[in-house]
Amino acid sequence: MSRTGAGRLKVLILGGYGVFGSRLAELLADVPELDLLICGRHYDRAEAFCTGYRGQAQVSPVALDRADIVAGLGAQRPDLVVDASGPFQAYGTDRYRVISACISAGVDYLDFADAADFVFGVSRFDAEAKAAGVFVLSGVSSFPVLTAAVLREMAKTMTITSVEGGIAPSPYAGIGLNVMRAVVGYAGAPVKLRRHGIDAHGIGLAESKRFTVAVPGRMPLRNIHFSLVDVPDLQVIAPEHPALTDIWMGAGPVPEALHRVLNLLAKARARFKLPSFEPFSPLFYAVLNRMRFGEHRGGMVIRAQGHASGRTTERSWHLLAEGDDGPYIPSMAIEALIRKLLAGERPSAGARPAVGALELEDYAALFKGRQIFTGFRDGEANGPLYRNILGAAFSALPTRLQELHGNTRARRWTGLAQVRRGQNPIAAMVAAIIGFPKAAAQVPVTVTFSPEAGVERWTRSFDGKRFTSVQSAGTGKNEHLLIERFGIASFALALVIEGDRLYLVPRRWSLLGVPMPRCLLPAGRSFETEQDGYFCFDIEIAMPLIGLIVGYRGRLGPASCGEE
Repeated sequence: MSRTGAGRLKVLILGGYGVFGSRLAELLADVPELDLLICGRHYDRAEAFCTGYRGQAQVSPVALDRADIVAGLGAQRPDLVVDASGPFQAYGTDRYRVISACISAGVDYLDFADAADFVFGVSRFDAEAKAAGVFVLSGVSSFPVLTAAVLREMAKTMTITSVEGGIAPSPYAGIGLNVMRAVVGYAGAPVKLRRHGIDAHGIGLAESKRFTVAVPGRMPLRNIHFSLVDVPDLQVIAPEHPALTDIWMGAGPVPEALHRVLNLLAKARARFKLPSFEPFSPLFYAVLNRMRFGEHRGGMVIRAQGHASGRTTERSWHLLAEGDDGPYIPSMAIEALIRKLLAGERPSAGARPAVGALELEDYAALFKGRQIFTGFRDGEANGPLYRNILGAAFSALPTRLQELHGNTRARRWTGLAQVRRGQNPIAAMVAAIIGFPKAAAQVPVTVTFSPEAGVERWTRSFDGKRFTSVQSAGTGKNEHLLIERFGIASFALALVIEGDRLYLVPRRWSLLGVPMPRCLLPAGRSFETEQDGYFCFDIEIAMPLIGLIVGYRGRLGPASCGEE
């Protein structure tokens, strides 16, 4: 690779003003040694992007279609080409035109390809790339670079036999038209994957699973509907794990109603041998990018099953991205490789899928300083209830909270509490039905914790007035949540750690097992903490339109040292 000079690196970005290309340019804005050529078919759009660009990297607009790449390389003489255009599924018979041109010109190459066949096929250019002394890495994005890095980390402690997971973008993230063309294009079409130990096919967007993205100690995403997508992981991950018999990857775009329309269309196409729905991509693109509501959060989950020390085991990895940070993750792998190039770290020559391009610690450095959080969860569920739900985050709790919740034996804690009651007549009726205590400035309180066949019964006594709830680990749509049942009402609570506090945040609820509307979900600011060596609690239960039902706060210690 010939450098531009004076320590600079000239990078030609095909689709430079598109979704992924523009985000890559933004991620590299703090690098003054870069010359970024923002390329695309429309010079005015490239020029508009460069005019609005704010950063130390130098940007220049270039009118360049990938069909004219040979002339473009001759005219621009870049050190590196990044193909961020796509859709890679629709590149036709001459789909490796850009790669061939780069090898012939002695120019290194990276791409964002999400098409499994395209990425899997680049290895045919390996000998040519090595002879030319250039690297050609395909699929340099979350799928499969981040997935592969996660699985390599898991493989240090287990032999992986099956993998499933997916990515759930924020509804506010925005999606490019080319990405929509790719997804709608393979909806209902065969998708290559590995199943039951053999190479097989699934049906794109017609197969679905549900996952909950839940980084330990963080507010989880709501349980999301994922559907099978044609990503490189399905073909390029298996060679790294010889024992792997099954792999499935999906996407969970919201709103779910539109997602399910795509599911129905995919099943109809597969069932009735219909033509591709790709011509309708602009319609889906317009609708999806206008139906933006819900939480501005996204995530990713990878779940692996396998064997460790002769036992069947399961482990999962979760990523949570808040606000506007999530949409940048697919562009971060190429960002990292460009920064490594500037630091003198160069991938070895040859052409291959980018599964080994980065390790998990590389991503940790990229995520630092952003609202992006990750964590592993182990599948064993035979420990204390709160430890199972919080996973590795349990050790971050204050000592007294760990002592109270990190136990599977029957126990009793005592102390003092203050009780508040709502003034609304309906609130008084609800409180009476459940058995909540009456208002009091200070009363003795005793809480008995009784394990019972997979659940834990909490019996609270406020100056002799008793009420009981039953706590258990959520399953299905309530996965990774704590379920607390008061009589006929059950509440699914997220366990969220902030500083020295453990918050219990309502996420879903039901009456007699029937899910209730979220707009009526009881709320209130409830948390546990430690103060002066005591377990302290501050619980507030309120309902929309009704207001406060009951609130109680106080402190507890083990019966041997608490106030009686």
